[in-house]
Amino acid sequence: MRKLVYFVASTLDGFVAGPDGSDPTGPGGFWSPSQDYVSHLVEEYPETLPGPARAALGVTAEGVHFDTVLEGRKSYEIGLAAGVTNAYPHLRHLVFSRTLTKSPDPGVELVATDPVAAVRELKREGGKDGKKGKEGKDVWLVGGGELAGTLHGEIDRLIVKLNPLTVGTGIPLLGRSAVFAPTAWELAGHTVLESGVAFLTYDRRPGTPRSSDG
Repeated sequence: MRKLVYFVASTLDGFVAGPDGSDPTGPGGFWSPSQDYVSHLVEEYPETLPGPARAALGVTAEGVHFDTVLEGRKSYEIGLAAGVTNAYPHLRHLVFSRTLTKSPDPGVELVATDPVAAVRELKREGGKDGKKGKEGKDVWLVGGGELAGTLHGEIDRLIVKLNPLTVGTGIPLLGRSAVFAPTAWELAGHTVLESGVAFLTYDRRPGTPRSSDG
């Protein structure tokens, strides 16, 4: 069965975006990715680079870890505001929203049903083509924090791109409305770049209750 992986950049004090929820790496953002950070993504996680960045960097590699990406409406609308209707055309792209009634892009699937039920079905599917019985790559939860909080109980792996930066306040890793649900994780791998960015991989500890089970 495929895993749901929350692959996300965070500050040292646990925020994935500023108070307004805007892209921290965008115009006027509070963080500029270092060259070694970008190089590491190109080498290890090429599918997590947005389409425009892949084109600019000449990246054509297929997904190494993921073939499907999930995001919430607020996160998706950041790209829309910049004129990007599908930031990940190389992946199956699902956007969870109960207010968007028509997809702005033929490559983006809108999902208005319960995110937990939808993710459980995705885990059982065979990957990008949606065919069951054929194991696909994992499912990438790109954000935002609110959707991550809703899916907290379904996250199997957490990859935090921890930046040597504090901001004081903003959107937390699991959003502002996440419920109290202590969850134990085991460190499965780590890479620390010269710039100070640490890629920390954690797997859910076996036997840890999932909040979505109840």
